[in-house]
Order: sequence, then structure tokens, then C-alpha cells
Amino acid sequence: MATDWLGSIVSINCGESLGVYQGRVSAVDQVSQTISLTRPFHNGVKCLVPEVTFRAGDITELKILEIPGPGDSRSCGDLQQTELGIPGVGCQVGPSQNGTGKMLKKPISSSAPQNIPRRADVKNQDIIISPQQQCSKSYMDRHVETLTQSKGFRRRHNSWSSSSRHPNQVTPKKSGLKNGQMKSKDDECFGDDIDEIPDTDFDFEGNLALFDKAAVFEEIETYERRSGTRSRGTPSEKPARYRHDENILESEPIVYRRIVVPQNANKEFCTDSGLVVPSVSYELHKKLLSVAEKHGLTLERRLEMTGVCASQMALSLLGGPNRLNPKNVHQRPTVALLCGPHVKGAQGISCGRHLSNHDVHVILFLPNFVKMLESVTNELNLFSKTQGQQVSSVKDLPDTPVDLVINCLDCHENAFLRDQPWYKAVVDWANQNRAPVLSIDPPINEMEQGIDAKWSLALGLPLPLGERAGRVYLCDIGIPQKVFQEVGINYHSPFGCKFVIPLHST
Repeated sequence: MATDWLGSIVSINCGESLGVYQGRVSAVDQVSQTISLTRPFHNGVKCLVPEVTFRAGDITELKILEIPGPGDSRSCGDLQQTELGIPGVGCQVGPSQNGTGKMLKKPISSSAPQNIPRRADVKNQDIIISPQQQCSKSYMDRHVETLTQSKGFRRRHNSWSSSSRHPNQVTPKKSGLKNGQMKSKDDECFGDDIDEIPDTDFDFEGNLALFDKAAVFEEIETYERRSGTRSRGTPSEKPARYRHDENILESEPIVYRRIVVPQNANKEFCTDSGLVVPSVSYELHKKLLSVAEKHGLTLERRLEMTGVCASQMALSLLGGPNRLNPKNVHQRPTVALLCGPHVKGAQGISCGRHLSNHDVHVILFLPNFVKMLESVTNELNLFSKTQGQQVSSVKDLPDTPVDLVINCLDCHENAFLRDQPWYKAVVDWANQNRAPVLSIDPPINEMEQGIDAKWSLALGLPLPLGERAGRVYLCDIGIPQKVFQEVGINYHSPFGCKFVIPLHST
């Protein structure tokens, strides 16, 4: 019985550890329960050894792919010849519990490459099912699918009836080819031996290097010049390329220096768009505000504009919509507002009022004075109508770091305030709190700044601020263009669509 299967092509599945082997049966030893394959393939790759031997205990599934010839008796309940890796329902032999081979019938579903039998092996042959193989007659009542055109990828289904045929013999339907033309085409396309297939991969890079791209394009361009066609333009012309923010329409040259001051600026800044913004002296800046106030831009209007712009910048520094939204009510930001009894302090109080209106916890520090400026008193009265907290002692300031410190302690006049004990105590608290600092309209002299700022907000036009001012921002407080011209400044607004813009040192 074992010798009947010599020469058959089988597929042996040895599990995930050993994989799938395919080859022709060269020896079957019933005593030692082993089977040997010659010219084996392991997981679709040809093995280096000419023969491999398997034990019955190592075999998980065995599939018969091809039988040697029509003269020998072959046994299987439902036998299907498969080719080109297309499995069907075939005869499978699996090991039993005692290690002996046992006929099992199960659907074949293997993804491993299958051997390709030659056309001459399956054409016009009768498959005989020998009664010696102990296959049940019920197996023969099932449909047997026979591949009649092995090189043309066509299948024919033969319905088997035990009443019309011998129960031990299956004769597949022969090919429907009427002439030799189709046969010759199939043999020409699929008739090569599998051993003749090269093992090496195709060298894509090497073949691509053989293509001279420059020479081909030069030939095309030469033909176009001779024929008068210009599908891609002349070779000497290079099409203009534009960025996503550039206009393809021609316009006037861009003038980046649109602001000219009557005196040479000590320091110049530039915006994100490249516009030059020169700095002005404190005297010229003070004159500009005075002329604007004479034309109707009163101090109250200026304080309101400064408070709005400073609060917008502070809200952006606190996180903007990511921090200030109804889902983050448990993360309400805290801002410490340090103000002095002067106009700069009134600007800070106005900023604190707007921040408190936007659900920011504001702690306003303002020292006690018997008499204050009217602007400070008015802003303080408005601030008292908000949820903000006002303190006059450093001890009442938070011990833990806050989200932001707004510094409005320093001014250009009243330098004696820096010698007051409350000023020194507040400066020490701010430097120890380790919170980022925003200074509103800081003074020019760095010696007058007791607190190092991370950001500074200038009004209208910047002053020549030093390194301790941090990154400089500029806000629009609503000064008309003719007011600038009245003080000798040729002015064109650099703000664009914003009221607060960053400035960069040149």
C-alpha cells in the first residue's frame, strides 16, 4: 500500500514551527512511520538538500497534489488535482493519536505555493480509486472537482453519481479543445519547467539606471523646436514659481519703510510682514499723546483702548480659547496686577477690569495713598464693581505662583517711588513668584525697571527699550494719521487687521 504513493506530489503541513513542505514522495517506511520527499520546497522556496524525511508525529496535515500516472491505483474519497497554488477539496492524511496514518476528509485551505503539474500529466487520464485504500463509499458520493486545463486556469465541475458509475472509478471530463492552436498557446505561455524559473530578483535599480532621462528629454525638445510646437515652453525659459501667500498679478513694489520719524531712531523694529517700525524718544512720544488729547483723544479714551489691547494680549498669553471655555471652569486663571499711583497704574487697572469681565481671577495690588489722580480713582471705582480682588499689602498677595503678573509699577516720572518700602517688597515678591511678567508701557531706562519682563506692550510707537523689557509688542490706541503728521512723523499703520502685533529687533 505504501509503495502505491511513490512518485506522488504531496504537500505536508508540519505546523507553525516547521512550516509547509512540498515535493515528490520518494520513500514511505511503515515500520518507522516516516515519509521522504525528493526535490522539496519549504514554504515556497526550494530547499538546498535533495531529500527530506518526516516523522508521522511531526505531520499536521498531508495533501495529495498529483499522482504519478494513470496506470497506478490511487485512493482518495474525494480527490482534486490542484495547480498553481489553488487548493480544492482533496484527500488529506493526518496523524492519529497513536501516530499511524489515518484518512481524514477536510477542506483544504493552504496559502503556501503549490507545485504546478505539467499539462501532459493530467490530460486524458483516468483517476482510479482503489478499494484497497479503505475510503468510505460516502466519500465517493460527493462532487469531484477536476482541473482539466492545467495551463489555462479553467476548471470543470463533474457531478458524480454512484448509481451511474462504478463506485471505485472516477473518469474526469476531457478537455474541450478542438484544435491544437489553443494547446500550443498554452504550452508556449505556461509550458516552462518550474526549475527554469530564476531564483534572483529583478534588478529594478540597475535597469532604471540604463534609462538616460536627460537624453530622452533633449531629443523631445529638439523635435519640438524643429516642428514649432512648445508643449512645455522653451528650454531656456523657467516658469515662475510663487509661494502660497504671493500674488501672481503684478503690483507696485512693496515699501517696507512706511513710518519715518523726524529724528534718527536709536532702535528699529520690524513686524511679521517685514514693515519697519522705528522707535521714538520719550519726549516725542509724550508730545504725540498731548497733541492727540488736544484733538479729542482724551486720557479716558486712551486708558480704555490700552486696557482693551492689554487684556486681549493677556488673555492670549493665558491660553486663549483653550483655557477660557465653559469646560475649564475648574482651571480659572489667576493674574496678579501690580499698579502704582500714576497714569501707568490706571492703565493696568483698566486692563484688570476687562480681564475680570472675562472670568479671570484678578488680584489688584495698589498701595494706600491719601490722594490719588482722578484717572486712578475713576478706574478703581469701575474695578470695584467686578469680581476682582484689591489688596494694599504684599502679605495679601498669593504665596503660590500665579498664571501671569502684569507690571504697572514703573513710570517715567516720580522716580522717588522706587525708594518706597512697599515698592521694594512688591518687586521682591514678583521676582520670587516665578510667574511670567507682562509690562505695560515700561520706561526706557533699564535701571528704572525693578522686575524683569518676558513681554512688554508699547503704545502707538515703541520706545527704545532694552533687553530687560523682553519681547516687545505694539498696540494701536487709536491715534489718527494726521496727528502723527502734525508732530512730524510720516505714518502708515503697520497693524493690518490686528490691534496688537509683535515686533522684532533688527
